[in-house]
Amino acid sequence: MAAPDGSARPGAELIPLNVGGKRFCTSRQTLTWISDSFFSSLLSGRISTLKDETGAIFIDRDPTVFAPILNFLRTKELDPRGVNISLLLHEAEFYGITPLVRRLQLREELDRSACGSVLFNGYLPPPAPASDPGMVRIVCGHHNWIAVAYAQFLVCYRMKETSGWQQVFCSPRLDWLIERVALNAKVLGGSLGEQDKMVAVASCSEIILWALPADGNGSEIGVFHLGVPVEALFFVGSQLIATSHTGKIGVWNAVTKHWQIQDVVPISSYDAAGTFLLLGCHNGSIYYVDVQKFPLRMKDNDLLVTELYRDPSEDAVTALSVYLTPKTSDSGNWIEIAYGTSSGTVRVIVQHPETVGSGPQLFQTFSVHRSPVTRIMLSEKHLISVCADNNHVRTWTVTRFRGMISTQPGSTPLASFKILSLEDLDGHAGCSAGTDIGPFGERDDQQVFIQKVVPDASQVFVRLSSTGKRICEVRSVDSTAITSFTVHECEGSSRIGSRPRRYLFTGHANGSLQMWDLTTAMEMQGKPPEVGGLTEEELLQQLEQCDLALTRTPDMSPACSFAHPGTPQASSTSLQSQGSDGARDRPAKGAASPGLLLSSARGSLLLPRPREGPVPVLTASQSSLNCSEGPTPEPCPRQPVEGPDGDPQAPHGLRGGGSFVERCYELARSSGLEGRRPGPAGEPDGGRLRAESKVLLRAPSMPARRPAGANPTPSIRTLPPALLGSGSSSLSAASEALPIVPLATPKAQLNETSF
Repeated sequence: MAAPDGSARPGAELIPLNVGGKRFCTSRQTLTWISDSFFSSLLSGRISTLKDETGAIFIDRDPTVFAPILNFLRTKELDPRGVNISLLLHEAEFYGITPLVRRLQLREELDRSACGSVLFNGYLPPPAPASDPGMVRIVCGHHNWIAVAYAQFLVCYRMKETSGWQQVFCSPRLDWLIERVALNAKVLGGSLGEQDKMVAVASCSEIILWALPADGNGSEIGVFHLGVPVEALFFVGSQLIATSHTGKIGVWNAVTKHWQIQDVVPISSYDAAGTFLLLGCHNGSIYYVDVQKFPLRMKDNDLLVTELYRDPSEDAVTALSVYLTPKTSDSGNWIEIAYGTSSGTVRVIVQHPETVGSGPQLFQTFSVHRSPVTRIMLSEKHLISVCADNNHVRTWTVTRFRGMISTQPGSTPLASFKILSLEDLDGHAGCSAGTDIGPFGERDDQQVFIQKVVPDASQVFVRLSSTGKRICEVRSVDSTAITSFTVHECEGSSRIGSRPRRYLFTGHANGSLQMWDLTTAMEMQGKPPEVGGLTEEELLQQLEQCDLALTRTPDMSPACSFAHPGTPQASSTSLQSQGSDGARDRPAKGAASPGLLLSSARGSLLLPRPREGPVPVLTASQSSLNCSEGPTPEPCPRQPVEGPDGDPQAPHGLRGGGSFVERCYELARSSGLEGRRPGPAGEPDGGRLRAESKVLLRAPSMPARRPAGANPTPSIRTLPPALLGSGSSSLSAASEALPIVPLATPKAQLNETSF
């Protein structure tokens, strides 16, 4: 057995250890005080041992983590500073150190709450009709609607101001795997009536489109075929658009109910701004289609596709972003376009409203990437580009004058970082369409990247797209893997002061959907954390004071009664003052402060025994704090009860409870004296005490003040001075019933006092 200070006793057997190449030495007692641990089995021969050339037992584990484990075995204390708690828990489980495992598991349980953090906003379980929906493959949002795609069916939810998210549509089970989803949820009363809200899914070359009426009974609009695999599916206004990298584009117009396919140059990127659809192509050209006007300008069943700009190097346009500034003249908008190429070049082109016929002009060129640009975003304040080299991000600050991009001083470099995100080759951890890193957000606001590092991760990191700074970490509340995610801004309610809020939606392997409030995360960014709960060190220090094997965390049992019999009651309206408690709880003689004490264990007033001075009066009204001159009712006689040793004791009724005033009656009656007795020498009205030496208690349930001139309250009782005579037995009886505190400095008037 180890010595109390943690060192081995003299003569104890020493055990040399070689853990991962680092040598340790300790006693057998230190290693084996936990009976069912790895070391007890090792030293008892139940596990074969491997020794090095010096005879030390070799253990092929991490020596850095073994050091705090050995210190715990020596001292039963743990210092977590500089130690990875998760790694320490893993090693403690391997060695079978049960007390240490329980402490570390409890700490992790406190960090991983099933109710989420302050950012957690809601949880949608898998759809009820589906017995095994599988993982969530894609999540997309529009206005206050979201569409959640599983392997072979789709579910739509709508957020209502009063009832939250409600399921409004569930598609029939399809025969093929859903690979693309598009949602259009315009406001009520649109020009298309019932078909203002539509949802579409695609797999390979087939597309199915449904209308979403307000009553939730969706109806199929049609099934369309593109003829080639659909690479992108989205809405521009009320028009459904499907594109393929092979050079085909399909458009379904909500007004004409017509599905149209046209061949164009092979497409490598796209973006939409207003009613314009821009296509970046392999030949270095950027084409645009005004989807609002093309039905009126069709010729020979062809879409009006116009070349807008051609790259000087004729590199393939692999990423495209359009920014429409506020109107500067009647002739149109200042259009700004940023695009990236297959060679890694980033260019910005602009078009003046006055020179709309001459086409966009090259504004700026950046050659900072050596891999093809995969994503690009031009916003009000920043230019962001991402290349194929492990999602390497470069950002610039954009200077604007009256809302338009300016060359003075022009775009300046801001940050360079990477968003590492590994994808699963077999697709079991989600599809690429559901795990796009972004950037997400409106172009006039801060945008964010969503980083899921490994395929089966249950947490994602939200990072600013401009600087890469981490905003928050989102961890699944049920520890399930995150298989898809998106960021969407929902419109605010009709209440005054309400504003749109940005949410992160995460789909999970068990079919659930979890929501997180990114608006709150952005507001909390940069604010210093306030000191709240215990730190890791403080928590572990508290846990060291008990045996966790004999404790449990609170379960979901019904709430206990407020008047539980085992709960001490500390009510000021019923002051429990039993004779035995009074003697047991009195402060020791010579205590520093003879003032009023409240016992939390019994809820009773503990008053020190008086040393000298006149006897105080107990009243039930605070009005008695003033010097009243009314007569005092006389007590009823009752003989005191003698104890086994002949000393007077409090009456039996005092132990039975009752109100404070009633017990005072009993105390006065127990004196066995009638009428008034002569007071101390020099007092002409013997039964009346000096007002400046009174200590008064009032019951809060009674009136707080008596009107001036009113008769004295009939509930006043005076403790007979005979109880405090020279006899020790009478003094003991009075002090046992209710210890009294004399005032240190007598005053003519006392302020109101409430206990």
